[in-house]
Amino acid sequence: MEKATTIRSEIEKELKLGGYTFNSFGQATGLNRGIFSAMLNGNPPKPISVRQMDLITKALNYPEDWLYDLYVDECFYDGRPHWKRVKPFLIRCVEVGNLRCVEKVLSRLMEDLNHIPTIFSLAEELYEEGKLREAIPFYECVIENEKYQHSERLAISHYKIFSISVSENLETNLEAVLRFIPFRNRLSVDYQLDGLLKIANIYYYLHQWKEAERYADELRGVTSTILSLKVYKGKNKSDKKPLNTDRHLVVYYGQGYLIKSAALEKQGLFEEAMEYIRYYEDLSWFDDLDEVGQEEVQRFKVWAEANKLNLQMLMGDVNSLHPYEEFLKKNPPEIIPGLLTILESANKYGFSINDTLIEFSQEIEGVDEVSALYDSYYPQSSSLDICANLFHQIAIYHFNYSNNTAGINYVLKSLRTYLKINDKPNFVQGTALFEKYRHAATTIQKAEYQYIMEEVLSNAQKSNVLHAVYRT
Repeated sequence: MEKATTIRSEIEKELKLGGYTFNSFGQATGLNRGIFSAMLNGNPPKPISVRQMDLITKALNYPEDWLYDLYVDECFYDGRPHWKRVKPFLIRCVEVGNLRCVEKVLSRLMEDLNHIPTIFSLAEELYEEGKLREAIPFYECVIENEKYQHSERLAISHYKIFSISVSENLETNLEAVLRFIPFRNRLSVDYQLDGLLKIANIYYYLHQWKEAERYADELRGVTSTILSLKVYKGKNKSDKKPLNTDRHLVVYYGQGYLIKSAALEKQGLFEEAMEYIRYYEDLSWFDDLDEVGQEEVQRFKVWAEANKLNLQMLMGDVNSLHPYEEFLKKNPPEIIPGLLTILESANKYGFSINDTLIEFSQEIEGVDEVSALYDSYYPQSSSLDICANLFHQIAIYHFNYSNNTAGINYVLKSLRTYLKINDKPNFVQGTALFEKYRHAATTIQKAEYQYIMEEVLSNAQKSNVLHAVYRT
């Protein structure tokens, strides 16, 4: 019967092939002779640390995870897991991308579910260190094996994976939201606030207005409860438990009303949307406003002014155009979303904004750079969504005035951006718009359109391959 290969037998084989002695190999690795003797010849052999394994691998010029499959047994040297080896080994596995060995170790650990709290602690440690992707396998392990389905540990694991998974891809964002939603109410209020704000924003940028409303309402309900409890506990700050949230409490309060108003606006309920603006336009009454809180209050004041002008424009008040332009000049971060509203209004009501487009031509040309300036707290897809919609509306405006070449250029810009964020419904609209004016497209424009379509086909084929691999 053939003897099973172990990490020690593999090392011994390499030492013989290379003609090494313990002394010569010790010089190559920086480890002394006594350590090698204890590792290979001890009775019982001395356990090998992850650092020692990596030094040996490097000295033998093998890939850094060469011995990792064999090291799994070293983590359970006498049949029990030894955390001094297990933890650094798991961290190294995620660092080098060897998820196979992570799965092997976790599978062995989960033979005893008492290890779940330890796995959760490791996930939290990696998360706090900013190693977000590395933390995912450990949160997933908790989710798959947690026996108490209403435990906060399980809900936090779902929340952390949700937070990590949010990206510029609208489709994957929806998948992340749907997976997280059932666990949102099992979280502490701190995580609930952050989770609900993320959910409401994602639904907003998915253009699912009713869902955005729903979770904005939930967010408003949670913040209202917190505020009432703060009043109930009295004015003595020592009696109040501080919130451990990503943002100041005023952000969650204001955003609940802002998203509610914005979602109503997108449904054409302009008068109702206007009613909600008054709840966040002046939040100076808010308790415990530090310097950061004051800055947030000022931002809501600016947004309220912008959104009032938005609604006036969308209701066809052309007289609001000049005041809106002046507002945008004073508030550069609002220029791109503001121009989008102005274009939507001009296209709907048929008035000219040529002077406006000239006035802000530099900002429009640099819109890709502007998109990178948006608040990183929200999905990157949010700013890209606004940019893509802006391009689409500029295209429609040019087509309305028979500027077909310029219109097609902006259709192509919108298509590239919709493709980047995987916004399928709007991408389809963009392709329909291109096909409507294909007769006016130049040879170069047709070639660019063909290139975009080939990229769509390539992405679809890659997706089919991935799904096939997953099913097997």
